[in-house]
Amino acid sequence: MKSPKQSLTSLPQSPDDERRKRMIKYLIVMGVRLACLVLVLFVHVWWAVVLLAIGAILLPYFAVVLANVGTSWVSRAERPTAIEVYRNPIPPQGVGTEAPGAGASEPHASGTSGGPEPRS
Repeated sequence: MKSPKQSLTSLPQSPDDERRKRMIKYLIVMGVRLACLVLVLFVHVWWAVVLLAIGAILLPYFAVVLANVGTSWVSRAERPTAIEVYRNPIPPQGVGTEAPGAGASEPHASGTSGGPEPRS
């Protein structure tokens, strides 16, 4: 069974766009943490100070987890299941490419190798 062809609309989000969105999420959460740290200095109600301090302590963990969650585009991307490569290897010169009849060299009666005789 053939899988449907991949179209531009089924392509996953580009890595740059995904990274940008994760950075924005991280910066928003860290901005909230910074606000918690500043508010701790100005709030005088003890339970609000405790809540803001807990938020300032725990928010970096949640910021990192939220930023690293990202979309799971690997499971949605269509991948080829089997790639078959057909190659006809070309042997290098001199290896396995002997001329017909050159396999068995029988010495001639004159003692030469069978090549053309030099002219005098």
